[in-house]
Amino acid sequence: MSKENKIQSLEIGLNILEIIANHKEPLKFTEIQNITSMTKSNLYKYLTTLHEFGAIQRNPDNTYSLGHKLIQLGNIAKGQSSIVETVIPYLKKISKKTGLTALLAVPSAGGPLVSYISDALYGINIGAQIGTNLPLGSSTGVIFASFRNELVKNWLDSERAKLNEEQLKELDKELETARKSYFASKIEPLVSHVSSFSVPILNYEQELLGAITIVGYTETVPTSPDHPTSRYIMDISRELSAQYGFSANAESL
Repeated sequence: MSKENKIQSLEIGLNILEIIANHKEPLKFTEIQNITSMTKSNLYKYLTTLHEFGAIQRNPDNTYSLGHKLIQLGNIAKGQSSIVETVIPYLKKISKKTGLTALLAVPSAGGPLVSYISDALYGINIGAQIGTNLPLGSSTGVIFASFRNELVKNWLDSERAKLNEEQLKELDKELETARKSYFASKIEPLVSHVSSFSVPILNYEQELLGAITIVGYTETVPTSPDHPTSRYIMDISRELSAQYGFSANAESL
């Protein structure tokens, strides 16, 4: 990567984190300064910023160690990595069998985050790519709004704040239907002629771990949970949820 594409201050901050992480014992200010060769004033600014973010902690003996924020982010990344690795083979199987694009979205502070796409429709613009946060108006967004996950709470509050009273009533009806059917569909929510439907992946606490979304040309994508393709995807959703301890009764997933 060329230098002009880097943010030098961020690189320095990450380097400091790596130095602290690579030492078994917490480091003193002077020890970090000796390793980095930074001036006292610059190092103090970096350490203060990292401390306020929670990336490092300042201990009572004036040493520095990794902070709670990194542990929190690490646990989130670990959980998301686990579900992505688990779901990828299913997505490939889905796209091969149905001829439709299958994607996985996982919870993030910015809403449903597209983490993997198995694209069976080469050249089609599905309105998303890996790393995209999907809106509430998508079928994925409806599933994320229908099932509990604290990570997306602020996103949902922000999305709802954009709607008027009538739109909120319609949304609440849509969410109620999605909770009962474990299924949500949208006709051309992001791109013309491209529609989708989504199903949840839940854990033993009935918390949303992610959503599988099926995307394709409008005429090829089911809008009902009773369609054979929908049933096939819902069976996979049920199987995946069971792996995370979710117990579905006869009226659910």
